Amino acid sequence: MTLSRRSLLAAAGATAITLPVGTAFAQKAEFSYKYANNLPVTHPMNLRAKEMADAIRAETKGRVDIQLFPNNQLGSDTDMLSQLRSGGIEFFTLSGLILSTLVPATSISGIGFAFGDYDAVWKAMDGDLGAYIRAQIVKAGLVPMDKIWDNGFRHITSSSKPIVSPADLKGFKIRVPVSPLWTSMFKAFDASPASINFGEVYSALQTKVVEGQENPLAIIATAKLYEVQKYCSLTNHMWDGFWFLSNRKAWERLPKDLQVMVAKHINAAGLKERADVAEMNASLQKDLAGKGLIFNQPKTQAFREHLQKAGFYAEWKAKYGDEAWAILEANTGKLA
Repeated sequence: MTLSRRSLLAAAGATAITLPVGTAFAQKAEFSYKYANNLPVTHPMNLRAKEMADAIRAETKGRVDIQLFPNNQLGSDTDMLSQLRSGGIEFFTLSGLILSTLVPATSISGIGFAFGDYDAVWKAMDGDLGAYIRAQIVKAGLVPMDKIWDNGFRHITSSSKPIVSPADLKGFKIRVPVSPLWTSMFKAFDASPASINFGEVYSALQTKVVEGQENPLAIIATAKLYEVQKYCSLTNHMWDGFWFLSNRKAWERLPKDLQVMVAKHINAAGLKERADVAEMNASLQKDLAGKGLIFNQPKTQAFREHLQKAGFYAEWKAKYGDEAWAILEANTGKLA
C-alpha cells in the first residue's frame, strides 16, 4: 500500500474502512490474534496496520492472522488495557501517557514543552530513552515492540477563545486523557482539566461539558473535532506516541521465527506511520483552516517558564527518579 498525501486526506474524509478484514487464510490460522486501538479507521495508524496485518499473513503463509478493531470498538482505553493484560486481546496500541497509569515511567516522553522537534523525539525514543521505557514496560508483564508509533505534537483547541499565553489557561475547562501527567500539567497552569476517554471527547465538546481539548492535528482532523471547536493554538506542548504492545503469554506462544516476522512488520509499519503523520500534519493546518478552524501560534517559552516556576518539572523529576530524568535531560536539555 502506498499512502500519498492525497490518499491520506481522502481517507480522513471517508465514512468507513472495512475493518477487520477476513482472508482465505483466516479459517486455518494457527494464531488468530486481535489488535485493538482507539483511533478512527481513517487515521494512518489503521491504514498502516491493515497493510501490516496483510504482510504478516502473507509471510507466515496464513499461520498468523491479526484482525483489526479500531475506533474503540472493544471499549475505552482503560477497558482495552485491561483486556490486553488478561489476554482478551493480543495487541493494543496505547499512548505512553495513558499507559503510565500502569507503568509510570512511560509518560516521561510527554513531559510538557520538553522536545522542540521531531529530530529530538526520534533520537530519544529510538535511543536511550526509548530503551529505558521499554524495559519498564517489560517489568509490568507486557511486550513492547521496538519502534514507537507517532501520535504527534499536541495542540490546544477551544470553542471559547484562542490560547495565547499561560494566563489564558486559568480556569479553562479542558479535556485531557486519563493520565496523571496531563492533569498535573494543566493544573500547574491553573486550568480545570477533566479526564475523559477519547471515545467521549466529541460529545463532551459538543455539549460544552468542556471548552477545549488537546490533540495532534491528525486526530483533530480524522475525529472531526473541528466541527465542535473554533480555535486551534499551535502550542506543541507535548509529544505523544503509541507503544505497540502485546500480551506476554500470547507473544510467547508464537515460535521464535514467527516472532521475528511479526515484529519486523509491526516495526516497519510504525516507521511508515511516522512518515504519514508528519506529512499529514504538514498540510492539515491549511485544510482545517478551510473548515473554519482559526489558528494562532503562541510563544512557548513563556509556558515552559511558567511550568518551571510552578514546580512542575521538579515535581515530576522526583516522581520519575534521577536515572530516568538524567536520560530525559540528556536529550532535551535542562528542564528542572
